[in-house]
Amino acid sequence: MSHTFMKNINSKKLFDNLGAFIALIILVIVMSFLSPAFLQPQNILNILVHISTIAIMGIGMTFVILTSGIDLSVGSLAAFTALIMAVLMKAGVPVWAAILIGAVAGALQGWLNGAIIALIKVPPFIVTLGMMSIARGGAFTISSGRPVYTFPEAFPAIAGNFLGIPIPVFIMVVMYVIAWYILSSTRFGRYVYALGGNETVCQLAGINVKVVKQAVYVISGLCCAAASVITTARLDSAVPVAFMGAELDAIAAVIIGGTSLAGGQGSLIGTIIGALIMGVVGNGLNLLIVPQGAQRIIKGAIIVIAVIIDIMRKRKKQ
Repeated sequence: MSHTFMKNINSKKLFDNLGAFIALIILVIVMSFLSPAFLQPQNILNILVHISTIAIMGIGMTFVILTSGIDLSVGSLAAFTALIMAVLMKAGVPVWAAILIGAVAGALQGWLNGAIIALIKVPPFIVTLGMMSIARGGAFTISSGRPVYTFPEAFPAIAGNFLGIPIPVFIMVVMYVIAWYILSSTRFGRYVYALGGNETVCQLAGINVKVVKQAVYVISGLCCAAASVITTARLDSAVPVAFMGAELDAIAAVIIGGTSLAGGQGSLIGTIIGALIMGVVGNGLNLLIVPQGAQRIIKGAIIVIAVIIDIMRKRKKQ
C-alpha cells in the first residue's frame, strides 16, 4: 500500500490510456472526413453533453470494476432515482431537497447492492441483475408507467450553459476531479486497487474488505443519481423507460478505457476517454444516418473487441 505501489499503477495507466487515446484521435479524424458537420463547435458540445451521463456513471462503475465487481443495475437505478425526484418536485418539494433525497436514494440502493455482495457473499452479477429488475419495477410503480414532467424552472436550468459551456460538462469534470483525488491520493483509493488485485492479501493486511466493497457500490449509486439529475433536467421529464442499456454503455466506457474486468488495474481518465470514444462513434453514426439496428451491432462489436483486448492483455502478463 505504499507510494511505490501507486507509482507502478500510474505507469500501467499511462500505457493503457495511450492506446485508447490514439484510438479516439483516429476516430475523430475519420469522422471529420466522413461528415463535415462533425467538427462544428455545436456538435462537439452535443457530444460532451451526451457523454456526460455515460462518463459520470462510468466513474462509479470504475470504482466497482477495480474491485473485481460489476454493477448491472446502474441504468435502472438512475431511472428509479429520476422518478423519485420528479414525483417529489411535482408534489411541491423544493428542487434542492428533491435532488438531495434522490442522492440519498441512489446511495442507499448502491449500499444495498454492496451489503448483499460483501456480507452475504452473493456474486455481484446476480445481485445487480436482480436489483436492475427491482429498480426498474420501482420506476414504473411510482410513476404508474407514465412520464412525469413540468418541473420548477430552477430544475431544467441545471442543463443550461455557464460561460458558454454546458453545465452537465462542468458537473462531469467536477465529479471526475473528486473521484480522481479519491483514487489516486487517499488510503481508500489504494484499498480499491489492492482489493481488485488480491482480496486474500488485503484481508491478511488488515483491510476491511467488506467496508470497501460496500463503499464502491455506494459511490456507483451516487453517480447514478447525478446522471439522473442531468438527464432529467435536459429532457425536463422523467420516464420509467429511461436509461435502458445505460449499464452497457458505462461498462463499455470503463473497459475501452483500459480498466481490467479482473480488477486492480485501470484509471478514471481512461474511462473518460472510453466515454468519448462511445460518444464520437454514436454521434458520427447519427450524422451518417446509420440505422439504429446497425448502430447497436457496431456498439456491441466494440464492447466485445474491448473485452477480447482485456483478456489478451491479461494473458500476455501471465
